[in-house]
Amino acid sequence: MNKKTILCVAGLIILIITLGFIISSNKEKTVETNKIEATVLSLEDGLLIIQSNDNIIYTFKEETVNLVVGDSIVLEYSGLLDRNKSIQDGEVISYKTIEKTTKENGIPNVYDDNGIFSTYYVLANNKLKELTLDEKIGQILLVRYPDSGAITDLKKYNFGGFVFFEKDFKNKTKEQVLSMINELQKNSKIPLLTAVDEEGGKVVRVSSNPNLASSPFKSSSELYKDGGFDLIRKDTKEKSALLKSLDLNVNLAPVVDVSTDPNDYMYPRTIGENTSITSTFAKTVIEASKGTGVSYTLKHFPGYGNNKDTHTGSSIDSRTYDDIISKDIPPFKAGIEAGAEAILVSHNIVSSIDPDNPASLSPSIHNLLRNELDFTGIIMTDDISMGATSSLSDIAVKAVLAGNDLIITTDYEQSFNEIKSAINNGIISEEQINKLAFRVIAWKYYKGLMIENSK
Repeated sequence: MNKKTILCVAGLIILIITLGFIISSNKEKTVETNKIEATVLSLEDGLLIIQSNDNIIYTFKEETVNLVVGDSIVLEYSGLLDRNKSIQDGEVISYKTIEKTTKENGIPNVYDDNGIFSTYYVLANNKLKELTLDEKIGQILLVRYPDSGAITDLKKYNFGGFVFFEKDFKNKTKEQVLSMINELQKNSKIPLLTAVDEEGGKVVRVSSNPNLASSPFKSSSELYKDGGFDLIRKDTKEKSALLKSLDLNVNLAPVVDVSTDPNDYMYPRTIGENTSITSTFAKTVIEASKGTGVSYTLKHFPGYGNNKDTHTGSSIDSRTYDDIISKDIPPFKAGIEAGAEAILVSHNIVSSIDPDNPASLSPSIHNLLRNELDFTGIIMTDDISMGATSSLSDIAVKAVLAGNDLIITTDYEQSFNEIKSAINNGIISEEQINKLAFRVIAWKYYKGLMIENSK
């Protein structure tokens, strides 16, 4: 072998070694790992569901995990997290349990988000410690007022509150309504949320009764056409005054869905204008409601669009993610920035965000609220007994795991039993219920409902 050949062979060997080193280095670079502190929400069906300290929920495929629900962990994973993914693409590399930590004021770190109700976190945490598990489960249920047995069931389940409908006010005088609500409050260990849908126009649960109001409240679209935002502001204050006089403290309104097509199912309940005007409407109502003693609830997140009625069955929203973000989200953002305390989530399946779950049961939808919109208030479901969700199994458990603080339910016995059973079977943790009940109680302090708040 001559010198030239030897040099060629040597050069080829060096080239192969160099290429091997480069390929190896690139492989190492593509496996990016990161860490996150979180609480284990659920371990079921080969899935590890965690909630980060900033309230974002992530799901990983992980068959063998030596953890239990409620554990605080540091999780190492490959790739990057995507809050809009139902299941993360990355893999779990390792995890270790860590000790739960509290602040000097005794509040667990995972509760303390410096949120809208944070002034009352210490009081809420102290109250939480006094409650049994059953009482804490009850606090996250906002139940439809039953035709009979309300006091008996209230004492048994310790509900967070009641939702009243038109039938509950029909033909009653103001004194009779006050008697109904006062009897409930008197028999409740913790002051109740007393909620109603008093939107105006098509939905007037209270003002449809001439004994309670001289005339039904007008729809938002009528008000806007008749007097713009000045009239909407005046109407909000008048509506709040009526509800407050009847000891109703939560209005499940305004509807801030964007709809400009009269053929849309939701159109008659909206202001009927574009995104910009609807955003100003949301801001106006929330600002006008402050100081009235009645909390208002933005609905139906993330925007109802042109979807059909979810009272009777499921509805799929097939619009693009960008369309929803640009058209439907701004009114909610405007309301949050104005101080909205609560947001109600629809049962529509929003295919561009989560094609597998109704919005009310979707962690990705709730992540959008908590992460993108920095919402620290109360997230509640629409009634889980509605047609769009009533056929699903363990709906109340799914609602807890999705990130709701309050579950609106007609079949409250089933909802309570589902949650209690899931805790007993290690599907969800008591710690998760603690966290949700804590926020609900903090809201009640913020609203001035708790006796201790007035001392």
